[in-house]
Amino acid sequence: MGLLDIFKNKKQPVKPSEKNMISDRDLTAKLADHGLAQLEKGTDYDDLANTKVEFGYLFLIEGHGLEGLYKIITDKTTAYFAVQGEKLMKLKFNEELYKSTVEGFLDIHG
Repeated sequence: MGLLDIFKNKKQPVKPSEKNMISDRDLTAKLADHGLAQLEKGTDYDDLANTKVEFGYLFLIEGHGLEGLYKIITDKTTAYFAVQGEKLMKLKFNEELYKSTVEGFLDIHG
């Protein structure tokens, strides 16, 4: 066996499994509720009646946990949120950055 044969038999690293969770209504509802809890009445909204939640992506990644990006659109603002593992963070994003981040993530993982 020559030196090059060693590299031919080398196994490729295994990519962690990913599951798209965007259609899991219970999970998306819980994330929406936690995001809404971070908003302030009078500053972020006056009335939540027509509030929308839009998920850009939401994946469960083996060994990492949840990875997601979503926005909450109220009568006064659009608030952006990221979920990573067990952390939920309110982001200082704008719509352009949100869209490009979603597109980039989905290009890699979608």
